[in-house]
Amino acid sequence: MNDGWFAGLDPGDGDAAARRIREGSAPEPADWPGLAVESGFADDEADYYDRLREATLAATRAAVTERERADDQQLVHAVRAMDDCERTANELAERAAEWAGALFDEAGSGVDGARTVAEREPDTAAERRAVSLAERVADLADEADELERFIEETAPAVAPNLAEMAGPVLASRLMALAGGLKPLARKPSGTVQVLGAEDALFAHLAGRAPSPKHGIIYTHDYVRGTRPEDRGSAARAFAGKLAIAARIDHYSGDYRPDLHEELRERMATIRARAEGDGGADDDAPEEADDE
Repeated sequence: MNDGWFAGLDPGDGDAAARRIREGSAPEPADWPGLAVESGFADDEADYYDRLREATLAATRAAVTERERADDQQLVHAVRAMDDCERTANELAERAAEWAGALFDEAGSGVDGARTVAEREPDTAAERRAVSLAERVADLADEADELERFIEETAPAVAPNLAEMAGPVLASRLMALAGGLKPLARKPSGTVQVLGAEDALFAHLAGRAPSPKHGIIYTHDYVRGTRPEDRGSAARAFAGKLAIAARIDHYSGDYRPDLHEELRERMATIRARAEGDGGADDDAPEEADDE
């Protein structure tokens, strides 16, 4: 009669209570507050709900912490940080170049120009600030490079098929756009195909633009390197295999060489159209992604 999530628990053991909330289950509902009072776990119904609230909050915090520490979430944070560092470094490099150009006879542009300025020995207060700004630009660019190396080392262990198929950085960006490997694995190939093109998709739904053929996957040579007439087909084929790769990585984690060979063969077929009669039906159906 006393079998509830609180059965056998010390009322003061919050960690154990949180584990019970996360891991426990019951075959059917029951008068849990009444049973808790009868068993001595709670003084009264109000006390029971106070303890339940504390346990559920602790369980939620533990679940959030566990998710944030998951390897795919580290990739999500890393790729977002890398993009932020690159964008900020490029923006500040323009300011650093403009300032350095007013102070020094020779001042380059971009991040490379900032690195050159950062090596100068300043003579005035203004020069010290300009050189300091250039140093910050170089530091941000260096951090972006370090983050990219971290992604390249980590992604193949987290998502071996996705990283092999898309490359570590694009694979991480797809996970970031989806919210992680699990959400990506649950998306149909049509959604994977247009990830990163949300603005264009919303414009299409509002009747202001045509339907986008691809999103961020355009950066991969399978799509970008295919002639414009065939990019729709290439994007569908690529997205279909990416969706399958994400599912395999999430649900089993084993590397599937055959999957990559199938994609290479499919892309070779699409690109071979250019050597034929030149006719490419961009709306022709591609293979299903529910293998």
